[in-house]
Amino acid sequence: MDCSICSSLPVILRPPRNTICGSCYDGAKCLINLINKLQSDKPANKATINVASSCKTLMNASKWIIDLKNREEELEEKIVYLGEFSAAFRHRIHTDIELKSGFAASPSVSAHRALLATRSEIFKNLLESDGCKAAPMEAITLPELSHEEVESLLEFLYGGDLAEEKLEKHVYSLALAADKYDIPYLQKFCKRYMLRSMNCDNALDVLEIAEVCSCRALKENALDFIVRNMDEIVFSSGFEAFALKNPHLSVQVTRASLMDAKKNRPNSA
Repeated sequence: MDCSICSSLPVILRPPRNTICGSCYDGAKCLINLINKLQSDKPANKATINVASSCKTLMNASKWIIDLKNREEELEEKIVYLGEFSAAFRHRIHTDIELKSGFAASPSVSAHRALLATRSEIFKNLLESDGCKAAPMEAITLPELSHEEVESLLEFLYGGDLAEEKLEKHVYSLALAADKYDIPYLQKFCKRYMLRSMNCDNALDVLEIAEVCSCRALKENALDFIVRNMDEIVFSSGFEAFALKNPHLSVQVTRASLMDAKKNRPNSA
């Protein structure tokens, strides 16, 4: 039937307003449910979207979309504004401390004490020690990281983001560093990347990282993925090396696989 909303007819020739097709009806219903859900879940602060507390119709939909667009623009401006702080790192403006990798021949990377202290409680405690206060350009050594990994870590601490190619290359090292130096946002950032990029080639690495970092949710997801792709992963070239290095995790993989097989086994008559 012709629809008063999506019809291609001129407005004057369209059917009455109460004539609506199933697609438009379902779309309107979903939009109303979304607006009401966002309204019911909103935090009690002034930054929330300004929509009537009881949105039962689509009367406020256009206002809601405009407010959402305005918030998006404000957030983009804020991101650009905060991102300019990264220039202080890139151009080494008034840096007052050096970070060194665990490789003796690698050059150090300049940074700012204040930034390190605000991003990590571990760095904050380290910088408040008498040893660092004694010299304005004291160096901190991160023995577990290479020079590239130190630069990537600092790039993230300054900008809150990292290029995809750098993240793909250094995600495991950065996840371990985030855990060691207590950088919660970097932990979440690496976890999200490992979850969305998990495949049969890296699932065992993700499981190992999750175990070291005591990340239960990531570990459960990795175990579930390995069990669902058991044949391909167990017979891969890297599984034997993984099993020799992580016998306890190999036992957990075996148990998880057996439990899954038992759960999916048809009941015998």
